[in-house]
Amino acid sequence: MLTLLSMFYYICLRRRSRSGTRGEALTSRRAVESGQRAVLPVSVEVEQYAKEVLDFSSHYGSENSMSYTMWNLAGVPNVYPSSGDFTQTAVFRTYGTWWEQCASAPLPFRRTPKGFYSKDYIELGFEEPVYPTAVEVFETYYPGAIVQILACSHNPFTQNPPTDVRWEVLWSGEPTKVLTPQARQFSPKIKHIGFPTNLLRLEVNSSLLDYYTELDAVILRGVKERPMLALYKMPIIDISDLSDSEEELSDVGGPFRQGDGKHQRTGNGYFDKLPYELIQLILSHLTLPDLCRLAQSCKLLHQHCCDPLQYTQLSLQPYWARLSDASLGHLQSRCTLLQRLNLSWTGNRGALTLTGFSSFMKACGLSLVCLEMSCCHFLNEACLEVISQTCPGLQELNLSSCDRLHPQAFTHISKLTRLRRLVLYRTKIEQTAILSIVTFCIELRHLNLGSCVRIEDYDVVASMLATRCRSLCSLDLWRCRNLTDRGLTELVSGCRMLEELDLGWCPTLQSSTGCFQHLARSLPRLRKLFLTANRTVCDSDIEELAASCPCLRHLDILGTRSVSAASLKKLLQSCPQLVLLDVSFCSQIDMRVVQELSGLFPNVAIKKSFTQ
Repeated sequence: MLTLLSMFYYICLRRRSRSGTRGEALTSRRAVESGQRAVLPVSVEVEQYAKEVLDFSSHYGSENSMSYTMWNLAGVPNVYPSSGDFTQTAVFRTYGTWWEQCASAPLPFRRTPKGFYSKDYIELGFEEPVYPTAVEVFETYYPGAIVQILACSHNPFTQNPPTDVRWEVLWSGEPTKVLTPQARQFSPKIKHIGFPTNLLRLEVNSSLLDYYTELDAVILRGVKERPMLALYKMPIIDISDLSDSEEELSDVGGPFRQGDGKHQRTGNGYFDKLPYELIQLILSHLTLPDLCRLAQSCKLLHQHCCDPLQYTQLSLQPYWARLSDASLGHLQSRCTLLQRLNLSWTGNRGALTLTGFSSFMKACGLSLVCLEMSCCHFLNEACLEVISQTCPGLQELNLSSCDRLHPQAFTHISKLTRLRRLVLYRTKIEQTAILSIVTFCIELRHLNLGSCVRIEDYDVVASMLATRCRSLCSLDLWRCRNLTDRGLTELVSGCRMLEELDLGWCPTLQSSTGCFQHLARSLPRLRKLFLTANRTVCDSDIEELAASCPCLRHLDILGTRSVSAASLKKLLQSCPQLVLLDVSFCSQIDMRVVQELSGLFPNVAIKKSFTQ
């Protein structure tokens, strides 16, 4: 069949080549014969900067400003070719591996493909759809985080809803660590695609970097007219191409049939002699697409590949670009024992609907204890209601950056009374809903309310946490704007089990009230403390941490003005487990002090950013 198709495409291209040059026809013919794509320069190249930032998974900045936010990637460069830490750039929320070492970090999912490195993403819209010839990214600080560049067939500025959204990888690579933090213009060799695009997606992994990566601008180069591409393309088996029909599951063991020509038995060599559990263990090392393909090879392997025990954990995040209602439908019968499900990044632009999601959850949600749904913009109030009704035993729920959910939708979370970990970073949850959740979900151990700007009074929330959630282990209040010393004092007095506390960019906290010293005395288990950009932190606060928190591992005091080298040295001597200390923009700590302390305490990564 493939040979006939190749001959047909070859004849079509020969007819087309009669109106072109001999060189063009020869190029097209070679493309068909080699299975490669031939590209001819057919129009002038267009250069354009990003018009708009459409979506992203996280950023360092605030929802109400432009400093360190992803919105800085729109338009022409603000910083390049300068290097250093600039507020006018786009910065993701984390870097390195320190956050994976925290108690609040989720457990990794099995079966995650080794080639899937992406941790964060940003989507950019451009003015005109073009056939891409190059993509250039201006990296101004600690480059090397970009691991994938994708293009989408959908025009994000059209009023018509997409009917068939297709994503194509232009370039992919492993995360890297560039030897210097200096600025660079990253322009990898990209693959040519068969559709015009004005929607790009950059995916990053900053785990190898020593500090935050900063991006300044993105250029899309391309041509408006379609290049001549070879039509022949090998078919790709998708995870949604799952058929369990008897015809496709016909036995392939013909050579092992016995004797007189009668079909007495079908053999699989010695493979079917292995214990059932051993075959299951072997198959557990396959990725999800490979497991689905193998299920179509024979009846024995179909039985093993469809065993619900193979699907107690399911991460669909690596396949976000291809996942649909049909995909969930095909997997539904296999996931009856599902305990951990990762749907992060999936379902956007109509790929998943309420009907498909609800059907899957009703069939597979009973045993679910962990549900990751970061950046799932198909979610609405009805979806959260379905989760609350079908997942009675849910203990972990991640709705990070689901910033299009209506505030009213979050009230359904309070019905999940067994929750132990809840991530609401960058959502529009309001005070009434979070108070309801804290009232009923008293088993909470980890709560992330970072950048939740619609909560009116964090002192009230802190007081409720101190009363209802005394076993709280980690609390993220990154960029909450109205927490005062009164609320913090109540919080640490009631939640003495806290090991992680993020108070970064909380401007209403003042060291002069004694709140930070009281915090240190109240939390002897403290392992991570972020006081980022609090200008009032002083030597007495650091000395109290040294005296009261011997288990401290991560400390961020970026931007403090009253901390000296002497108090930091005392802290480093008293906290032998300390591995991360950020003293960027601390006016009394210069690079000479950092080098001296790094020499005395080589096991501690002392961070000091710079600006040129």
